[in-house]
This record gives sequence, C-alpha cells and structure tokens, in this order.
Amino acid sequence: MRRAYNSVLKLPQLSPCPQCDAPSIPHRVCPACGYYGGRQVVSVTALA
Repeated sequence: MRRAYNSVLKLPQLSPCPQCDAPSIPHRVCPACGYYGGRQVVSVTALA
C-alpha cells in the first residue's frame, strides 16, 4: 500500500524548443541551444 502511488507518477513531457526544435522540458533552459524565453541564458559549446 505504501508504494501504490509510484505507478501513478510519470516522467515530464518534452516539448520542442522554439529556437532550435530540440526536445526539452517546458519552463527550463534548452540544453541544446541555451535559450529560454527568447534570449540566450547559457552559452553552450559544441562538442566536436
């Protein structure tokens, strides 16, 4: 009975980033491009 609620929990849904169309969690900085709210918040360097 204690663990009955664990089956109800779900993973967060991913939505496309409006800047780069990469999947990202809503209301978070995009890990692919570093944009949030139409401006760049984090500088992301490409790993080559």
